[in-house]
Amino acid sequence: MSSPELKSAAMLLIGDEILSGRTRDANLSHIAQELGQIGIAMREARIVPDIDVEIINAVNELRARYDYVFTTGGIGPTHDDITADCIARAFGVGIGPHPEAVRRLEAHYEAAQVEFNAARQRMTRIPDGAELIDNPVSAAPGFRMENVFVMAGIPKIMQAMLAGVLPQLAGGPAITSVSVTGNVPEGTIADAMEALQAQNPEISIGLYPYYAAGQAGVSVVLRGTDPDQLARLADTVADHITSIGGSIVERPSRDE
Repeated sequence: MSSPELKSAAMLLIGDEILSGRTRDANLSHIAQELGQIGIAMREARIVPDIDVEIINAVNELRARYDYVFTTGGIGPTHDDITADCIARAFGVGIGPHPEAVRRLEAHYEAAQVEFNAARQRMTRIPDGAELIDNPVSAAPGFRMENVFVMAGIPKIMQAMLAGVLPQLAGGPAITSVSVTGNVPEGTIADAMEALQAQNPEISIGLYPYYAAGQAGVSVVLRGTDPDQLARLADTVADHITSIGGSIVERPSRDE
């Protein structure tokens, strides 16, 4: 899919717990789907450990390559939450308590009758020049530095932050997908799908095989910004599967 109208994005997932398998990421799919609805295509995702040089290098590489970069994780109150410091170093700016972040967290912990201790105060440290990203769930804000959006790793909080960020983004036509599933092996239709992709370079065509009850099958997923074109190509795929003796398990359907 190479439409010039689409903005591009990358995601940087930060945390040893993801790489170790202890935590399963639930953020990438949500962000990619939300961005797709406003015409921003997720082009790359990386996972890096809680190591400053790894985070800094990844941020600088991704922000130079894509229109938007979204990071999750590493902005909490513990010693290994180093994302804010790394972003400051990546941009070559200072970092310190942000007055508005301090005000929000002081009010939040006072209302909860919880001590606003030194660990929690770490979450008010924001790189110089950054704009705060609201956190309606637990008050501790994320922040934006130019085209980099720094958000929490906890899915509920990240989703709330992203909802506030989306209206700030310049996108394009919504990216949608249509799928066709047939009981033929992917290798049987690979050449035809390759030809169809070459004829329609603005559409992304992916083949996803499966096995059920001893039968090989494949789901063909088409992604693009023109729903009418996607519908026509989905019919073409279905017709091809039936023309070679296969049957359709799932008729062309739009994937939400």
